[in-house]
Amino acid sequence: MIIDIREQAFDPLNEIRQVVATQPSLRGKYGANAIFIGTMRDFNEGDHVESMVLEHYPGMTEMELGRIVDECVAPTPVLEVLVIHRVGQILPGDDIVLVSVWSAHRAAAFSACRNIMEALKTHAPFWKKERLSHGERWVSGNTPGDDCTPE
Repeated sequence: MIIDIREQAFDPLNEIRQVVATQPSLRGKYGANAIFIGTMRDFNEGDHVESMVLEHYPGMTEMELGRIVDECVAPTPVLEVLVIHRVGQILPGDDIVLVSVWSAHRAAAFSACRNIMEALKTHAPFWKKERLSHGERWVSGNTPGDDCTPE
């Protein structure tokens, strides 16, 4: 499992290539790589969004993301997981999050990738402040989705 929280922009496909090139345990073992790339849009709740700041608590956030990934992949035969999440100032069109899952078969890769992303949206400790043309606001919730966290 690779978890990386960073302020700088990243190239999702290059990050995936780097994992494949540097993880010899993946060579010849995976038949599927499911990928989710989340990008900032320029609108939310009917308003134009000029930028966003994502805040987090270093150390705690990485630990919580590790717990989320562990819970979400536990029921599936996954070989490797990469999660990259931006923090700091983000502009419309910037990639915010990458979830990439490698598995021998597509069903496990798709399932784990979706479960991780849904859990990140609802449980990851990030705080969003949007800058609008008429001021700023904290975002209190995320787009609803399915959640893999066990009850």
